[in-house]
Amino acid sequence: MSDPLVDVYLVCNAKYHDTNFARLELLKLLAEHEDIHTRVAENFSDINAIKASKLLITYTCDLRPSEAEQTGLAEFLEAGGRWFALHATNALIEFVDGKADTPDIAPRFMSLLGSRFVAHPSNTSFIVKVTDIDHPLTRNLTDFEVADEEPYYCEPRGEQQVLLEASYRQPSLGYVATNYGTDRETQPQMYLHPVGQGEVLYLTLGHCTGKHDMKPMADIVPVVRGSWETDTYYELLRRGIRWGVGALS
Repeated sequence: MSDPLVDVYLVCNAKYHDTNFARLELLKLLAEHEDIHTRVAENFSDINAIKASKLLITYTCDLRPSEAEQTGLAEFLEAGGRWFALHATNALIEFVDGKADTPDIAPRFMSLLGSRFVAHPSNTSFIVKVTDIDHPLTRNLTDFEVADEEPYYCEPRGEQQVLLEASYRQPSLGYVATNYGTDRETQPQMYLHPVGQGEVLYLTLGHCTGKHDMKPMADIVPVVRGSWETDTYYELLRRGIRWGVGALS
């Protein structure tokens, strides 16, 4: 008897990020599994295909699902689907007087994800600590350093089983919510969030920018790879994929 085909749906469309790089790297990792069949899209419009998949992976920024798409995503999770959400999936951004703002304009979407991005200070280096040393997603991993990464401040929405965390308190000078999150001891970097019979795995790490990705705000910017420069990040991605298709033990 042949191994079953596993459908995975990848939505990759991240404003202000190097979508081409992230898409290619994720597809390489998915291709390590002979039984995975991946569909790639730039948005959530084919909600029926998402609901027919075992795993949804998203690498997005400022991608706003419609009300109907949010309903479909909820139904996907409630029926037992798994969603591996990366980096800025929970970020919806507007600009006010030259500063970035993150209004709460899609609360249902954020409740499904388990958090809402609010702000981040300038790219920096920080230590990511393993919070749950026994979970299969983090077992045998050690604390690791990331460089040129966006340190996220997020508002939690619902239950979070935190697996990775980091400590930083710099103000987010480019954001309207300049001081949000600076009063906390730690910031979650990876967590599990249950929804119905399904679950979301959220990993905030993964910033990357190509030289043309900040237009029209900046014409040319340095290429940034952030956490993608570390072996541990790729291990987390591999484990996240295996978690999503039920192959992690």
